[in-house]
Amino acid sequence: MSGRTSLSSRHSIWVRSLTDSLGLVVALALLIVTFSLATRHFFSAETFRTIANQIPAALLVATGMTAVLIVAEIDLSVGSVMGLCGAVVGVAMTRWQWPLWAALLAGLGTGAACGAFNGLVSVRWRLPSFIVTLGMLEMARGAAHALTRSQTQYIGTAIEGVAATSLLGLSLPFLLSLLVVAAGQVVLSHAVFGRQMLAVGANELAARLSGIDPRRVKVIVFVVTGLLVALAAVVDTSRFQSANPNAGGGFELQAIAAAVIGGTSLMGGRGSLVRTFFGVLIIAVLNSGLAAVGAKDETKRLVTGAVIVAAVVLDCYRRRLGQSRTP
Repeated sequence: MSGRTSLSSRHSIWVRSLTDSLGLVVALALLIVTFSLATRHFFSAETFRTIANQIPAALLVATGMTAVLIVAEIDLSVGSVMGLCGAVVGVAMTRWQWPLWAALLAGLGTGAACGAFNGLVSVRWRLPSFIVTLGMLEMARGAAHALTRSQTQYIGTAIEGVAATSLLGLSLPFLLSLLVVAAGQVVLSHAVFGRQMLAVGANELAARLSGIDPRRVKVIVFVVTGLLVALAAVVDTSRFQSANPNAGGGFELQAIAAAVIGGTSLMGGRGSLVRTFFGVLIIAVLNSGLAAVGAKDETKRLVTGAVIVAAVVLDCYRRRLGQSRTP
């Protein structure tokens, strides 16, 4: 009897996940159709290639944010850490004359260290990650400005190869970000650690009683998020061939928005990296479409904010519906 119940529960979860994914695909298709009717230049291969090649940094950060939200935490420092990691790469190559590989390792190490700090401080002193990462937001941005002396570091062609490499018009960073999403989804859906993440986010006490160490899981998630943010900084730095200490501003809001639009619960215990990918696409298409029809920046921010609020409200109703169906 319990076997049948478990099978029925899994089937229900699978159906709900498929329905959510189809809903995102439909929403994305409606946006494309709307903007294609509004302007004849929008629906083209060049437009879609441009959008694809613009989203790798946002997708990598949103992937990390999704993982953090799944374990019922939040990371408000991703934008500032991204700026700091880019600053480390830029200063290492321009002022310290380090080779590319060493500068990239320094940037990745900086991201991992910031993630480890967020995770360790949060779990060691049982502090809300909201407060800890808010502090890191200020520290990382301050460190970026101190390191660069508040000046953009112009690297030039020495780093452009990372973003310039492409296949069928799709940049290497875009293909790499897709690989990261696919690998992360496999871990989340099929690996033991992925199931531990979901268990910790859903009920930390129950996870602890079942033999899972929530502190270990959370620290690892924060470190991985830091690495993904650092990778996003490398992509951003390569794309612009420079390191700006103000880079990454607002990325934390974009990442949270993409994750929530993709159905990740702000309460933890539920999320999908594939659906986060669609969330990033929806935001990117929305921004590109609004720009194509000549919308002003304030209009784009207003519409994007409304979409975020709508996604949060939808998540609230979805959670209540799920609770009402639970016997």
